[in-house]
Amino acid sequence: MIEAVSCGGVVIFRGKILLLYKNFRNRYEGWVLPKGTVEPGEEYPQTALREVSEESGAKASIVTYLGKTGYTFYVPEDVVNKEVHWYLMKGCNYYSKPQREEYFVDSGYYKYHEAIHLLKFANEKTILERAYGTYQNLYRSRLWGV
Repeated sequence: MIEAVSCGGVVIFRGKILLLYKNFRNRYEGWVLPKGTVEPGEEYPQTALREVSEESGAKASIVTYLGKTGYTFYVPEDVVNKEVHWYLMKGCNYYSKPQREEYFVDSGYYKYHEAIHLLKFANEKTILERAYGTYQNLYRSRLWGV
């Protein structure tokens, strides 16, 4: 079994959530949150910010750590057990441009009820619920963006 670690972000700007649409050779399609692999010598928060920027073109800052999720997938030679560390992030604006090299063909900011419906994976829906609840609490307390 191969162990892998990724980091990602739930980016929120003015109450809307950044999503990416991936289409890998018409075999893997769906809306996802930005995330990617930790590079050697990189801290998890650095990875999350870098991956959000690379995959979506969005600029954001970390608000808080949300926790981790995990999943398993198969590659021809082995099984990969992946752990993903998630951060709640505040977006700087609505700008996004999907990274074509990673097979992202669309991106955008969506209202919560749209985003939760669009997301492909249950573990990303769970982390979005946690992130949005945290965002709402911070916003109501007037601490969002402080």
